[in-house]
Amino acid sequence: MIITRSPLRITLGGGGTDLPSYYRQYGGFLIAAAIDKYVYVTVTRPFVPGIYLKYSKLEHVASTEEIQHPIIREAIRMLNFKQPQLEITTLADIPAGTGLGSSGSFTTALLKALYAYRRELIHPRELAQLACEIEINRLQEPIGRQDQYIAAYGGITCFQFRSDDRVEATPLQVSPNTLIDLEENLLLFFTGFERNAASILKDQHIRTQRADKEILENLHYIKELGFRSKQALEAGNTALFGKLMHEHWEHKKARSGKMSNSKIDEWYKLGRANGAIGGKLVGAGGGGFLIFYTEDPRRLRQAMVPEGLEEVRFRFDFEGTKVLIA
Repeated sequence: MIITRSPLRITLGGGGTDLPSYYRQYGGFLIAAAIDKYVYVTVTRPFVPGIYLKYSKLEHVASTEEIQHPIIREAIRMLNFKQPQLEITTLADIPAGTGLGSSGSFTTALLKALYAYRRELIHPRELAQLACEIEINRLQEPIGRQDQYIAAYGGITCFQFRSDDRVEATPLQVSPNTLIDLEENLLLFFTGFERNAASILKDQHIRTQRADKEILENLHYIKELGFRSKQALEAGNTALFGKLMHEHWEHKKARSGKMSNSKIDEWYKLGRANGAIGGKLVGAGGGGFLIFYTEDPRRLRQAMVPEGLEEVRFRFDFEGTKVLIA
């Protein structure tokens, strides 16, 4: 039996500039951080022929072409398994549709498991590239590239997305004290709203392709905020980073009317009134998790938890997608 795990992620700056419709024209930049919440995939060989899949549904099929799960189908097809006899199971610490990049994490964990099953090694860069090939090129999902890359690499990583589809990954150069500060003072709360990011990202994709002036100026500014966030964090100025998060959220909301709702706006205002310097919704928006930076985490928790917002405490993951058992 092969067991792999792949971390979920939060974005610390520049989110949205990793969509091909933007970076292929203007280049993209963002900072992403892997966290110790994971997607797990197991792969084993059953005793009887066929492909057995266990996720939110159960599938038992005779051939790859019959698989309903699109990512699993494309991964097995891509790796050219001949008459596969496989059992694949997936589990996750946090459900999909909550803005933490679970689809990219699942795809990298699945590919890593299938490679390990065949006793083959794969570099994080190639792993991320193959995951993007499946989700973006083959399945035509209107998503960016950060989820696959941060899941594969782990850590707190700066990604530059070049117009020729090259991705350059560089660790964020933060001190141990800044790392501790972020882990203690970044608070993650589940809003209870699950959402499908595709509609929000598809709208951004279409408007970017049309060279919509408003969306392009917004994304240019978001990219600049990503560089400024990098400078603030590497200088150890986490309070400035918190202010940049707030600025980021204000511009992010302007990209789509679906980005927030009245309840999320109310919770965000409450957080700001109770010690949060800045914050935003993680992921494409519309629901999922609110993240705040605060210098008074106790006060913020006391304000948010009575509102029914469940906090998910986390630490950063520096291992990326890995094999646990082989």
